[in-house]
Amino acid sequence: MRAMVQDSYGSPETLELREIDKPTFGERDVLIRVRAAGVNPADWAIMNGLPYVARPVYGLRRPGAVIRGTDVAGVVEAVGARVTAFRPGDAVFGWGRGSFAEYVCAKEDALELKPANVSFEQAAAAPLAGWWRFRRFGITARSNAGRRF
Repeated sequence: MRAMVQDSYGSPETLELREIDKPTFGERDVLIRVRAAGVNPADWAIMNGLPYVARPVYGLRRPGAVIRGTDVAGVVEAVGARVTAFRPGDAVFGWGRGSFAEYVCAKEDALELKPANVSFEQAAAAPLAGWWRFRRFGITARSNAGRRF
């Protein structure tokens, strides 16, 4: 599969399109064929190795995970033995490490079914940005039942 790979911290010019192996998935993972990937401020920060205090998590001298991207929307290709919420062919969106690729693995609980009236591009833009919106405005499902945003 093709993926945007990064071997050193820096600007977008450090990204390189390469042919790599399709990810393997565990019993609670979902393999997704990526239709759209969102780009968010966290992706930019990690690509640049910022903040420096986070480098023990992301890699001291170079990125530990070489494929960038977290927000994803796509179609389920395969599921692990213990996955119950999704099946191959389902349209999903959510978080998966390494979404700037043709395929990405995600945990079952990091995904949701994509609404039919939302495009893959719209769905891929929602995960981190949507989470921050709800967080910023103190929105919770319990306190805002039935309210539209």
